[in-house]
Amino acid sequence: MLDLKDVKTHFSIKKGFIFAKQVDTVKAVNGVSLSIADGEILGLVGESGCGKSTLSRTIMQLIPSTEGEIVLEDINLTTLPKKEIRKRRLDFQMIFQDPFASLNPRMTVFSTLSEAITQRHPELKKDKTKLTEAVVALMERCGLNPSFIQKYPHEFSGGQRQRIAIARALAPEPKLIIADEPVSALDVSIQSQILNLLLDLRGDLNLTMIFISHDLSVVRYIADNIAVMSEGKIVEYGDSERVFNKPEHTYTKRLLEAIPHLKGEAQ
Repeated sequence: MLDLKDVKTHFSIKKGFIFAKQVDTVKAVNGVSLSIADGEILGLVGESGCGKSTLSRTIMQLIPSTEGEIVLEDINLTTLPKKEIRKRRLDFQMIFQDPFASLNPRMTVFSTLSEAITQRHPELKKDKTKLTEAVVALMERCGLNPSFIQKYPHEFSGGQRQRIAIARALAPEPKLIIADEPVSALDVSIQSQILNLLLDLRGDLNLTMIFISHDLSVVRYIADNIAVMSEGKIVEYGDSERVFNKPEHTYTKRLLEAIPHLKGEAQ
C-alpha cells in the first residue's frame, strides 16, 4: 500500500531580516524507510520532537520532503504537481490530535461530513435526500446519533468530536488513514472506545492505517507492527508483541520503562 524510501524532511534556520542567511538545518525526518501492507495498522511511536508528526505531514504532502520517495500504490507522491496531489489526497486522509481545533466551529456535522462526501461523489450535491442518507449512515458507523446532524462542534464532548473527525476522514472513502495522536487529548475512559472504533473500521473497510502515539501501551493494543522513531530516524521495527516483549534498541527499552504500572502489576 505505502512505501517510504529514505524520506528526509529538513528545515533551514535563518538569521537576519533583509539579508537572512542560513545558519543551521533541523533534520526533523532524516532517512526513513518503511513499507506498510494493505490492511495493516502500523504504530509509529516516540517522544515529542522525534519527528513523528513531521513524517505524517510529509506523507500527506502537507510539508514537502527534502529527499526520498513516498509511493502510494505505485504512484510516487513526491513527483506529482499540487493539483494532482489534491485529487489523490482523497485516497489518504488524516485524523488530527485535537478534534476541536481541526473541526470548523461554524460548520454543523451535516456541513462538515457532506462537504467531505461530495469530494468523492460530487453527483450527490444535486440530491439532498441521498446526501443526507449518506451523512446519517456515516454518523451511525462512527457511533454518532443522527439526531445531532445539525449541531456544531462546541455542542459535543471531546470523544464525540473525535468521532466526527474520524467520520470526516472516512467520508472520501480513503485507502490510508494517518491518525496523529488521536486519543491523547481524550479522557482515559474514552480512549478505549475510540481505539475499538478504529479497529472495527479497519476490519469492516480493510483500511490501512498509521497510528502515531508516544504511548507504547496504546500502540500495542491497536497496531500490527511498531516502528520506533528517535531524532528523525526509525531505530527499531517489528511486530507489536516482539517489540513490546523483546525490545532490541536502548531507546525502545527506555520508552517501555517509562510506562506507568500499578503496584503489584506484572511487568
